[in-house]
Amino acid sequence: MLALVVAVPALGLPLCHSVPRSRLGILTAMGRYGFLDEIAVADYALEVVGGDLSDLFETVARAVAEIMVDPTTIAVTVRREIRLIAPALDLLLFDWIAELVFLKDSEQLILTETTVTATTPPACRLIAQVTGGRIDRARTILRADVKAPTLHLFAVEPVAEGWRARIVLDV
Repeated sequence: MLALVVAVPALGLPLCHSVPRSRLGILTAMGRYGFLDEIAVADYALEVVGGDLSDLFETVARAVAEIMVDPTTIAVTVRREIRLIAPALDLLLFDWIAELVFLKDSEQLILTETTVTATTPPACRLIAQVTGGRIDRARTILRADVKAPTLHLFAVEPVAEGWRARIVLDV
């Protein structure tokens, strides 16, 4: 079964490269995500759907990790809790993605598993139990270097199947 379409021009992968779900390690209990090549050619545009708000945030974290590295090449050595507060739900998701990128840049830490509790207004809060590991140049297969989330077309909304987010990542 094919899970998503990946475009990793920096690694020489074609713009429409099908990747088997088993190779990516996407859990069937998790939401789904797909790349939107027609939205942004030089960046990564994604549409992410989660069964609930927590699933959406967890799936976003998994998608960001998949873009940056092959998560199966990360040795899990770090466990921690992350807490975020934002004035709006979309800003909470934006801050979550920015935190994932910051950890990659500052600590070379890639989060491969997350358990998130996210709440909606009036108190938009996130508490995440995360595990992952540091990038090991000898072991980790690098993909794209995500620099930051962007506000271009950024959206979070409830849908029939749960929650949906549209995200563009600067690479």
